[in-house]
Amino acid sequence: MSKTLPSIVNAIPKDRDALQPIREILLANAMMIGEIPSPTNQEDQRITFLSNRFTEEGLQNISIDEAGNCMAMLPGSVGEKNILICAHADTVFHTKVDHAMSVTGKTITGPGIGDNSLGLAAIATLPQIIDKLGIELKDNLILLGATQSLGRGNLSGIRFFLDHFKEPVHAGVCVEGIQLGRLSYTAVGMLRGEVNIKVPSEYDWTRFGAANAVSILTKVVQRIMQIPIPSEPQTKIIFGSMNSGTSFATQPTTANLRFEVRSEEVGMVAKLREQIEDIVEETANETNTDISFSAVAQRKSGGLPYGHPMVKSMRKILSKLKVKPHVEPSVGELSELIYRGIPSVTIGLTKGSHKNEFDETIEIQPTFKGLAQLVALIKAIDGGHCDDE
Repeated sequence: MSKTLPSIVNAIPKDRDALQPIREILLANAMMIGEIPSPTNQEDQRITFLSNRFTEEGLQNISIDEAGNCMAMLPGSVGEKNILICAHADTVFHTKVDHAMSVTGKTITGPGIGDNSLGLAAIATLPQIIDKLGIELKDNLILLGATQSLGRGNLSGIRFFLDHFKEPVHAGVCVEGIQLGRLSYTAVGMLRGEVNIKVPSEYDWTRFGAANAVSILTKVVQRIMQIPIPSEPQTKIIFGSMNSGTSFATQPTTANLRFEVRSEEVGMVAKLREQIEDIVEETANETNTDISFSAVAQRKSGGLPYGHPMVKSMRKILSKLKVKPHVEPSVGELSELIYRGIPSVTIGLTKGSHKNEFDETIEIQPTFKGLAQLVALIKAIDGGHCDDE
């Protein structure tokens, strides 16, 4: 694929319109994937579906590795370089949740349809998209459904894949179902942590200053909130959930806090982790209770500069589609690719709402803009227009 970047960008409207005939295939894949429960570490049925789709498309080197990732290769005419196109296969929803999808002429609604059933469906449909548009690539396309991405999965799937994939990866594209216009090219430093409180069974409730698990947890939260947080570079602490107690009048003896620290400043997350660990230790000593801190997941900050050719190419692609870029750092697969020095971006395919809620909804028609965007980016990478000279 030796076309110039302007010619690739100018072909986007034609490609978008030419993709309309694959609508039913894409939506069928999205709905079938969406109706397969796939919480983190339980993605095997969804991965099997993806593997079967790859087999039907006649792809090469189809495999499911020890981490449960599903990989397949669409070989290029030269095959000297590998472009990784990946989407995470897990969702935040438990297997007991009703995963039935509801479709109208304009939308699909159901748990995880945007995050990330549609993204995975795009990976499954990409061979037909490439064929429909008559695209011939020089580079190999490595298609990957990645497991163990979210929460405690801590990107274990993509890490395992990159550790064991025998060929170098030239560039990467991470595909999310929502939102169209998303442009992530940096990874934000991140820590997901838990604080667990347990009041010992021999605890003296009559002593002065005795406190139950709720009041102790409140003290921990208040002290964390007193930590000075810089406004630039952007840094924040998010309290995600607090759990304790069983009734109105029973003294709670256990409590749990889940939180996330994010910062664009190198080293800031590690600094805040130290301060939180000190708060936990101090509060445990003061209250004579068992308080533990555990890190569930961590990411390092980094990324491509704004002027990198891949970022420039994406801005031109979105401009042609009349889509305003929404620049945001990532804590997903992109962060691992960046950490390993692989130029990569994360993009979204369509408009959506109610992310990570039971009525998560995507709009169907904008998806074709999203797919045309993905195709144009693949062409640009294959043509060498995203290489940093």
